[in-house]
Amino acid sequence: MSTESIIKQKSLLFAQRIVQMYRYLVKEHRETVLSKQILRSGTSIGANVAEAIYGSSRKDFVAKLQIARKEAAETAYWLELLYKSSFLTKDQYSSMQNDCRELMAMLSSSIKNCEE
Repeated sequence: MSTESIIKQKSLLFAQRIVQMYRYLVKEHRETVLSKQILRSGTSIGANVAEAIYGSSRKDFVAKLQIARKEAAETAYWLELLYKSSFLTKDQYSSMQNDCRELMAMLSSSIKNCEE
């Protein structure tokens, strides 16, 4: 399986977790502002990876991966804010943050490999 396929698969699984977390935040905490922000950024990672795979050039591929990495960084911010605001437990936060950081590392590695 290629690196792009692995990133695509992991970002899709992460997006599914983000959707589940969004539902939890809305249902259990009646939180709608922060949860919409993380829903947007957390699902955007995979969407940009999918676009990158079908990019028209190497430059386009790298640009989309860079956007995906930025979205992952934004998602990490929202996760931390949700945790520090007591919407997520430490375990929920740690699990999601670990997955987010793994995606960021994979994206950074792919970008670096393409730029060499």
